Amino acid sequence: MSNSFTDWYRKLIRNSKYRWLIILGTLFYLLSPIDLLPDIIPIVGQIDDVLILTVLVSEVSQILIERIRAVKSKDTDAVADQSTASTDSVDVNAVQVD
Repeated sequence: MSNSFTDWYRKLIRNSKYRWLIILGTLFYLLSPIDLLPDIIPIVGQIDDVLILTVLVSEVSQILIERIRAVKSKDTDAVADQSTASTDSVDVNAVQVD
């Protein structure tokens, strides 16, 4: 597939307004008997399906990875904020036992 298609698809799927519509449309296209290259033609018929599925999986996985990283960075920021925000301290008088 050309770069222009993958760029267009990437921009569209990253827009949260259209994300689910594009994912469902892609799945419908993959399951539909109507294709750019008919599946009746051996090997060539499956090429467009494989390429579109590859682009879909790579984009969705990239979105999920970015979301996981964002959640982890929020968690580490929250922990850092809690550790710097807590000014309560406990004094302990330790005694050595022989």
